Amino acid sequence: MTDYLSELFQLKNKTAVVIGAGGHLCSEMALNLAKAGVHIAILDKDEKILKEKEALIKSTTSECLAVTMDATKKRSLEKAKEKILVRFGDIDILINGAGINAPTPFLEITLEEWYRILDSQITATFLGCQVFGAHMIKQKKGSIINMSSASAGPPLSKAFTYSVAKAGIKNLTQNLAREWAPHHVRVNALRPGFFPTDWSMKHFIDKKREQAIFAHTPMGRYGRPEELAGAVLWLSSEAASFVTGAEITIDGGFTCMTI
Repeated sequence: MTDYLSELFQLKNKTAVVIGAGGHLCSEMALNLAKAGVHIAILDKDEKILKEKEALIKSTTSECLAVTMDATKKRSLEKAKEKILVRFGDIDILINGAGINAPTPFLEITLEEWYRILDSQITATFLGCQVFGAHMIKQKKGSIINMSSASAGPPLSKAFTYSVAKAGIKNLTQNLAREWAPHHVRVNALRPGFFPTDWSMKHFIDKKREQAIFAHTPMGRYGRPEELAGAVLWLSSEAASFVTGAEITIDGGFTCMTI
């Protein structure tokens, strides 16, 4: 049984690029892949937090390359790709997880904030797919995992621009899955429910909202970042070789809850 599972989910010595790796969820995904023997390239704008995540990943004995870049700039991503290929020679897995949010009431959202959130989410995902997807098409293999959200639809309150962006990411994922399947490049999305950060607890979730979330979540709690690991490892591996265009929901039952 152990040999069968090891072969089915074999990821050792593959290379994964994780964009937004300094974040709450993507840093955990990078660590989970590293524990599976994957070579990891972590990309983020924050150089300080990247160094912290790099040290953590290296403690698993997996190889790690930290690259500071701007996910909203194509040339910045292209330069990162060049460094990754020099270091590892190949790219098998891409996780697009860059993005910010804001709880601004709709009538108070400025055009600057609107574009800033859209750029960090949908533009960054578009560019990540374009830059790294081109390499995967050329090599005739690859798995791309984009970050959707429970807010992709129906949208969650207090996250107007974010919800629009996540709906776009879901649509982009399905579009690319159709286009790139003949090239053996799979494109899927994760749809996490509530996995709050300290920032979101401060800016989005008060006691009343928390009660509403738990009442709408059959499991009655928040998700833990490590609970995304199984889906990430599965989508990254050949165990998911016929899975593309899917949005994998991990939300404790939030989406299926009615009354």
